[in-house]
Amino acid sequence: RSAGAVMRIDLTGKTAVVSGSTVGIGFAIAKGLAQAGAAVVLNGRTQEAVSAAIARISEAVPGAAARGVAADLGTAAGCAALVAAEPSADILVNNVGIFGPQDFFEIPDDLWARFLEVNVMSGVRLSRAYLPQMVERGWGRVIFISSESGLNIPGEMIHYGVTKTADLALSRGLAKRVAGTGVTVNAILPGPTLTEGVREMLRPAQEKSGRPVEDLATDFVRTYRPSSIIQRAATPEEVANLAVYVASPLSSATTGAALRVDGGVVDTIA
Repeated sequence: RSAGAVMRIDLTGKTAVVSGSTVGIGFAIAKGLAQAGAAVVLNGRTQEAVSAAIARISEAVPGAAARGVAADLGTAAGCAALVAAEPSADILVNNVGIFGPQDFFEIPDDLWARFLEVNVMSGVRLSRAYLPQMVERGWGRVIFISSESGLNIPGEMIHYGVTKTADLALSRGLAKRVAGTGVTVNAILPGPTLTEGVREMLRPAQEKSGRPVEDLATDFVRTYRPSSIIQRAATPEEVANLAVYVASPLSSATTGAALRVDGGVVDTIA
């Protein structure tokens, strides 16, 4: 490749499975991968949500090869159902996740278990299913969507932070496990991102104040994540842009990495 070559991401012929991809960052990643030519497999808990997301991708990316599987990946059975329906993937994005502020002393065991099942074990199960065949083919990409909360554990959401730290450990360990095979495993750490979930969280304040939700999200970042360098929430597309690059052949020397797209929230130079 000449030094002046333009960077082009072409994922034609690749199949990508993106967990939890009917809305938010997962949907934006699926759309970005489809725009790069990949066949994308969407996932959500209901067929209605999956069908709606497929329709949105088809509208945004004419000719996109998009299909989907409705399954709750917070269960072993749900993960098995997804793998049974889509037994092969070149790219796996472990995105599905749940969050929500709750005081540590009020979080019961069953909620801890649910957070671990959805945010960590879904990635364990899907990676265990799809990685061996990637290794066999000599090419593959596994991406874990962690969070800056995996480094900056939020005092108001400790259970979430713990699962996102676990995703970092899992990603790094798997990268070592498949070393030298042509398969890379990386984690992406978004910061505050203006997803549908965050819009919903800010809706009462929006209705009360009449201000645009983007302005309220900026206020949230400046108040609760004051170390942010961009001083605003990211868009799901900004997070997806990094994921699409990491999923591509261009990122072949990046593995075992924790890649931040957090707007500089984590105050460290490393």
